[in-house]
Amino acid sequence: MQHEELCAQPEWDVSDAVDAIYRAESRHVYATLVRLIGDFDLAEDAMHDAFSAALERWPTEGLPRNPRAWLVSCGRFKAIDTIRRRVRLDAKLPDIADKIDQATADCASFEEQSVEDDRLRLIFACCHPALNREARTALTLREVCGLTTDEIARAFLTSTSTVAQRIVRARSKIRSAGIPYEVPAPDQLEERLGTVLQVVYLVFNEGYSATSGDSIVRPHLSVEAIRLGRLLLELMPGPEVMGLLALMLLHESRRAARASESGDVVLLEQQDRSLWNVQYINEGVSLVERSLRTQQFGRYTVQAAISAVHAEAKTAEQTDWTQIVALYDVLSDMEPSPVVELNRAVAVAMRDGPEAGLDIINAIFARGDLSDYHLAYSARAEFLRRLGRVSEARFAYEQALALTHQTPERRFFERRLAELI
Repeated sequence: MQHEELCAQPEWDVSDAVDAIYRAESRHVYATLVRLIGDFDLAEDAMHDAFSAALERWPTEGLPRNPRAWLVSCGRFKAIDTIRRRVRLDAKLPDIADKIDQATADCASFEEQSVEDDRLRLIFACCHPALNREARTALTLREVCGLTTDEIARAFLTSTSTVAQRIVRARSKIRSAGIPYEVPAPDQLEERLGTVLQVVYLVFNEGYSATSGDSIVRPHLSVEAIRLGRLLLELMPGPEVMGLLALMLLHESRRAARASESGDVVLLEQQDRSLWNVQYINEGVSLVERSLRTQQFGRYTVQAAISAVHAEAKTAEQTDWTQIVALYDVLSDMEPSPVVELNRAVAVAMRDGPEAGLDIINAIFARGDLSDYHLAYSARAEFLRRLGRVSEARFAYEQALALTHQTPERRFFERRLAELI
């Protein structure tokens, strides 16, 4: 829903309008308030206060021409008021409030370009080297993208309390160390880029394949990750930034075909490829080729090259599985991991048959890896099903079903179980 359309409606439901703007703009507003105020908790309170004020004032005042700027300005005033109300607790607070007021009095500071850049500033602050790797990722997912601690915990395969502690400690570290909300200087970018790319990819993954809920996808997250990827490419047009953006575009190109009208999972080999986004595919393939030509590419580029092979196959049957296995071999050499090995097993099974893939997965489980990963059990179940080993397949699907938190995946595993007789 466009803001201009909302303004043009003679009668409109303010709660629906605010809800739509909250979904589209809340993290942008929050990022700017963090920069202006310099405090995560106060910025979050100010953001929610601003949206509450919108619910109260917009029915009579009408929707502002620039809702994002209005919300930032309102949140700024709410924060200043909050600080001044706390004056008796801390004698320094009036000075802080005055500094915020003076530094942010010009409404031009809330205009589009400044606000657009604030999320990039925030992501670099959240990925500062002073924070450990786990804290950087958790903090960015929470602060930049608004995921709950429970959602982040599922993405990390860890407990909610552990993630909450990481976020609290990271916020405290940023305050105590005086970490600035800014894009680093050129000589600092390289050391910070790896974690930033990892965080952006985790955000994309949560949007492309939601860890929980009633939908396979959370499009606003994948779209936001791609936007952040484009900003990073403008800032640092290196091979791995190209590779990550290519990977996200190539995956996102399949979004419309990944679920049926009823929201059920549609496997890759069964997808209607006419629904794939050709513009994204072309852009992604071009970025992969540019990155490969540098001869300095890394894992994101190799993963993107695998996705490009899928994207360029006219039908599932025409997929070059030999090339995909070879690319997984390269990826395994670069960054060996059980998940990469699992994905390679699927490709090997498509090339050499389910028995070959099953042997690889059984070896992974024998080492004790991926014992809590539902997709590993799902892949094992599929190989067993294709081999006619029904009772073993049922058990593996039941294990996958017990571990998934996503409703469409649950329905998929339940259908598979019902088909096994």
